[in-house]
Amino acid sequence: MAEHTFSISELAREFDVTTRTIRFYEDQGLLEPQRAGQRRIYSRRDRVRLMLILRGKRIGLSLLEIRELFDLYDAASNDEPQLREFIRILSRKEQQLQEQLDDIRVVLGEIGQIRSQCEKALGKQAS
Repeated sequence: MAEHTFSISELAREFDVTTRTIRFYEDQGLLEPQRAGQRRIYSRRDRVRLMLILRGKRIGLSLLEIRELFDLYDAASNDEPQLREFIRILSRKEQQLQEQLDDIRVVLGEIGQIRSQCEKALGKQAS
């Protein structure tokens, strides 16, 4: 039974990305489609990898971090090393986001104070 394959345009439509984006991930070594002349033929494995790349990007992982996870997965005889590394990466990303959130809260507080000062100044001008 032949494995189900996908064209670049099918994957682009399914994941709402451009074909150029998919080719970029291929150039980066994250996807490895087969070739039939000039045509790329993507396997289920490529489809899953594309889904994981996009999910990783959405949560803020770099392509290097995604590649490291793929390399671990490809080399591991079990999932434990990959899962431990993924937990480490996620913890680091969570810490970065928490720091950004703290910074945003500080800036929002400052914006609120400045806005209040401006509103008071306008109130004084109206009287």
